Amino acid sequence: MKQFTAACLRGAMALSGAMATVLAREPLDRPNVVLIYLDDSGYGDYAHAGNPVIETPNISKLAAGGVNFTQFHVTSPACSASRYSLLTGRYPGHSGFGSWVINPDSRPHLRTSETTLAEGLKAKGYATGMFGKWHLGNPSANNGMTPDALPLAHGFDTWTGTNVSHDYDVAQLLKSDPAGKDPVPGYSVIARKLPSDIAASTSLTNRYTEAAVEFIAANRERPFFAYVAHNQPHLGLFAAEAFRGKSRRGLLGDVMAEIDDSVGRIVKALEDNGVANNTLVIFSSDNGPWIRFENVADSKYGDTRLQVGYAQPFRDGKGSNWEGGHRVPGIFHWPGVIGPLRQLEPASTLDVVPTVFALCGSEVPKGLDGRDIRPLLSPGRFKEAVKPFELAYSGADNLPNAFREGPWKLHVKLISQTGSNHGFVATREKPLLFNVEEDLGERIDRAAEHPEIVARLLGKIDAVGASFKSAAPR
Repeated sequence: MKQFTAACLRGAMALSGAMATVLAREPLDRPNVVLIYLDDSGYGDYAHAGNPVIETPNISKLAAGGVNFTQFHVTSPACSASRYSLLTGRYPGHSGFGSWVINPDSRPHLRTSETTLAEGLKAKGYATGMFGKWHLGNPSANNGMTPDALPLAHGFDTWTGTNVSHDYDVAQLLKSDPAGKDPVPGYSVIARKLPSDIAASTSLTNRYTEAAVEFIAANRERPFFAYVAHNQPHLGLFAAEAFRGKSRRGLLGDVMAEIDDSVGRIVKALEDNGVANNTLVIFSSDNGPWIRFENVADSKYGDTRLQVGYAQPFRDGKGSNWEGGHRVPGIFHWPGVIGPLRQLEPASTLDVVPTVFALCGSEVPKGLDGRDIRPLLSPGRFKEAVKPFELAYSGADNLPNAFREGPWKLHVKLISQTGSNHGFVATREKPLLFNVEEDLGERIDRAAEHPEIVARLLGKIDAVGASFKSAAPR
């Protein structure tokens, strides 16, 4: 009997492997896309970036086996504006939000006229699922409780996640539900008033992971796009009981360990369902760590001392246009298509939409600000020239106040949520110029040495700002 059972098990395993082989498409035939996006995770929060006490074996394995960008940036050092650029490939000044963060009672939301990553892929027959924090609009009295503020109106077939960051007193954990009517038709509430609901808050990372794994299994026979937008690390920090107290880095390390475990489970789901070689996995974060609270003992977030992440070796963090505010991890992993590469060429989240659309055969919308960076991912496979890297960095009003061209970065206005600009002053009349490839900490102003570079970058800041004139706040 035992021998029969063992034989049956072996047969079932063989059948499963054969099924996985049958289900797999050619790697470049509408590849699946898994996009993992963290909240306020700094460049230095990872083992492969040199952190000596935070362990991230699964994320670091992605970095070692794929393309690890050492210079990867977001357009804004705050969440709503950053997420807008990720999903649209456009600068946040086009959004009409009027601010870098959309509050729960705000009127603006992501416009339905925008083409998102999910919409472009859905048009090519992809199943589209989102698991995590949205923060691109919320039904409120100020916008007539419109369902257009939530993910289903923007190309996602299914969603489980929070409407805004979990630190808002009125943050809700929601799910798409055809029979639901709360807060608007098509949705239902799982939990209200995070983070006071500790059980719900500690469940978020695992909840999103389980939903993503189920989504992958359910859609393995067709192309799919899974957007996993973790609420963590942010503030406050919540880790499931299985991870609490296990890290040498305290609660932050516990949180990062659970996120790393999530990445491992998602990658395993791709392998178990026979689609790993068909799937591009992208890993990044919306901005740098929220160092404003690194020395705060009493706040709505609790004792946050030493719980925020690391931006080192870069200056400052979230809410800043210093490098620590917008330089983030940038990993692209795709077995058999993308080989191991420590990519020194800079790139940004603006490049995600045009690159993914080109890989998946989607129509690339006009008016994108990003580039197709396929040759930076696999130089041997993709031979097209890549446009030179340029990036405008936005402030709280979503208007540009810094600009990067090659190694040069120009500041015309300094912002920092810490209340300190580290002894520097920048204006349009007297801007700061740094070579951020030679001067990682932005310490040595080179503006007087290179007036021609200053003049050129000032003109590019003006050109980007002028392109926003048709996007007035609603």
